[in-house]
Amino acid sequence: MTEENPFDDIPGTTLFDAHKSREGYHLNMFCMSMGDAASREEFKQDERAYLARYPMTEEQRDCVLRRDALRLIEIGGNIYFLAKLFYVDGRSVRSVCAAMSGMTDKEYEQMMLDGGRSPEGNRSKSEWAQSA
Repeated sequence: MTEENPFDDIPGTTLFDAHKSREGYHLNMFCMSMGDAASREEFKQDERAYLARYPMTEEQRDCVLRRDALRLIEIGGNIYFLAKLFYVDGRSVRSVCAAMSGMTDKEYEQMMLDGGRSPEGNRSKSEWAQSA
């Protein structure tokens, strides 16, 4: 039986805790390997074959192949490790965050320069249910 996580009540937030760390261990070890130039080249040659070296779940492998950053975070990916994967494609963490937010890089950059996303509407899920 899994214990309820109090942070699950915060919309758009995935807490990287000990559970997520265990869940994403092999995914994150794969990402760490992308810090090595030879490994990056080998990965680019045959992504599926390279991923087969790591005992990840099929969903984790699929999300890597699709570069589904948001889902990778939800299934145990640590953003600092995932950044190494993004860099394989020449993408910055900022550009990935922009895509996850449904913004262009420029829009995301401007939002951050303006002080970040408005807290308006960023209530807990239980608060949303009470106000409906």
